[in-house]
Amino acid sequence: MKLDDLPRLSLGFLPTPIDDLPTLGAELGISLSVKRDDFTGFGGGGNKVRKLEFLMADAVEKGVQVVITTGGHQSNHARMTAAAARKFGMEPILVLRGNRPDAWQGNLLLDHLLGAKIDFLDPDAYFEQVNPLMQQRADEAEAEGKKAYVIPLGGASALGAMGYVNAIKELAEQYTAMGRKAPDYIVAPLGSGGTLAGITVGCSIWWPETKVMGISVTGTAVPFDQRISAMANDAAELLELDRRFDASDLLIQDDYVGPGYSIPSDAGNAAIKRAARSEGVLLDPVYTGKAMAGIIGSVENGTIAKGSDVLFVHCGGTPALFPFSGQLTTDLES
Repeated sequence: MKLDDLPRLSLGFLPTPIDDLPTLGAELGISLSVKRDDFTGFGGGGNKVRKLEFLMADAVEKGVQVVITTGGHQSNHARMTAAAARKFGMEPILVLRGNRPDAWQGNLLLDHLLGAKIDFLDPDAYFEQVNPLMQQRADEAEAEGKKAYVIPLGGASALGAMGYVNAIKELAEQYTAMGRKAPDYIVAPLGSGGTLAGITVGCSIWWPETKVMGISVTGTAVPFDQRISAMANDAAELLELDRRFDASDLLIQDDYVGPGYSIPSDAGNAAIKRAARSEGVLLDPVYTGKAMAGIIGSVENGTIAKGSDVLFVHCGGTPALFPFSGQLTTDLES
């Protein structure tokens, strides 16, 4: 099936702009630009809006009344899924990794304002309990006569990945309109993997010479290159493409996770301040700050060659800045 033939509901304020970052780029010795998917707008913005345009179209077509998904305490995906559910008259249920908070800040505050029903799972038990609990909530909804729809972590599925296949099409059109050649690298944070899978498939169609780099912000039981190549293959099959992918097609940097998922890292916090003070661009401690640290580190260690043209995908996450104010203001103590 062709991309344009897949059911899709308009949610994002698209196309999002491309900003050049000349000061930071010059400091690093590269040409650096950013795709501002923090400006997708709907539900507070972020990359997941693109995935939800396809996932919610599927849910609406199936007559869904309850949408269930999962993520971390400060999950942008959970927040935007809750907003999308409300947009289409559905009830959102969120199963979040983390204990019930003492203070509702950042994305948790927005989840509450959106009226999402929230289950909190102890982080140590999360991976064992999350899928059974989501299925339990779906079964409970069905028992009440309500059709339920479970969206996986991060919207990471072949259908969700279509959001970033479409984003590469959008980018290719923007670059052509500006008279610019395709970038040497496109870099994005890597969490659940759906964004990178979509970028990988999209680049194989429109930007085949561009290298796709993912900066891991979390660990995974299944190696990312295997997980994403499998998802990319499912997406390619959905689009009836001849191309198939394997682990060797993926360029993944695992050195910038820091202490763990949703735990700020020193390098990520430094990158947040550097981007803010050199370009006025706001990043977050969970995703984009670590990804920018990955770009900086990859240039410094030669993985990205000096003089390269690099496009960074800003996946949003500004609400997640505020719960981490303590870690981001330690320099005030001196």
